Amino acid sequence: MKNWKKLVAAAAAMAATGLVYAQKTELTVYTALEMDQLKAYETAFNKNHPNIALKWVRDSTGVITAKLLAEKANPKADVIMGVAASSLAIFDKNDMLQGYAPKGLDAITAKYRDSKNPPSWVGMDVFGATICFNTVEAKKRNIPMPTSWQDLTKPEFKGQVVMPNPASSGTGYFDVAAWLQLFGDDNGNGGGWKYMDALHENIAQYTHSGSKPCNMAAQGEYVAGISFEYRAHANKAKGAPIELVFPKEGLGWDLEGISIYKGTKQADAAQKLVDWAVSKEAMELYGKNFAVTAMPGVAPKLANIPADYESRLIPLDFSKMADSRERVLAEWTKRYDAKSEAKK
Repeated sequence: MKNWKKLVAAAAAMAATGLVYAQKTELTVYTALEMDQLKAYETAFNKNHPNIALKWVRDSTGVITAKLLAEKANPKADVIMGVAASSLAIFDKNDMLQGYAPKGLDAITAKYRDSKNPPSWVGMDVFGATICFNTVEAKKRNIPMPTSWQDLTKPEFKGQVVMPNPASSGTGYFDVAAWLQLFGDDNGNGGGWKYMDALHENIAQYTHSGSKPCNMAAQGEYVAGISFEYRAHANKAKGAPIELVFPKEGLGWDLEGISIYKGTKQADAAQKLVDWAVSKEAMELYGKNFAVTAMPGVAPKLANIPADYESRLIPLDFSKMADSRERVLAEWTKRYDAKSEAKK
């Protein structure tokens, strides 16, 4: 009899668990967020909204951008989160985003959100260019620490520089966009392309991840990895023998942002995720990883990131970056893709 009662109780508990699970709303979220960030963000969100299950579809920025564009006629995403604003601007031009003014929008810095009312996307945090410089390997090769982008074209860096492929990495694309703005584009004939021609001579490999160049430099595979400050800060904090270099000409950057996919059948849950993503609680989490958040005054000073970091970010027009993306990537691929790592 006692065993029978235990079986009945267990069955009832299983049924209750199944009912709770069945009542959960599943939200499909396309993202380029780093794997070591996803769990913390999801846990914090679910403390506030336990009945919304986040189903992540994750890849690098370029891959996620291409996937969303390819699925335009048959969309699968409900929310796009932690994807570069330059990509969100492309989706907006393709009428793929649902405007929404989340709670607390007024607390977001104006340049870190879409200017329309309601905005098509809202920023989360800034990720900007950083060179990860391995001091141990550099000493072995008698390579001085660079202070500028131009330094990476010097003969001593031959075969010792890795950077992200801009067609697959958001970090790689904002690097290229920044160099074209800093040094000149002129449809393939400007100083930016001449700079990349010279840099290409020293490049060992173009990776398909914005983090990978810094990881490779941290592991001593190469002396210099062009990456972004989150991965550089994280690797150095773990004890990697790297210094973070912020080239004096200025830094390319982009925003991680969030938007609701137009036509989602989970609009209420999607709005709750966007509300949370722009809240102070969320911004404090971003601030553990990034020096600049879309809500000012939240992020603490990060070790190894200069206090004037935000002022080093060059002015960038996300709409212009979106408009020129196809042309720029076609030219870049024609010139440099031979050194890209093989796609998996």
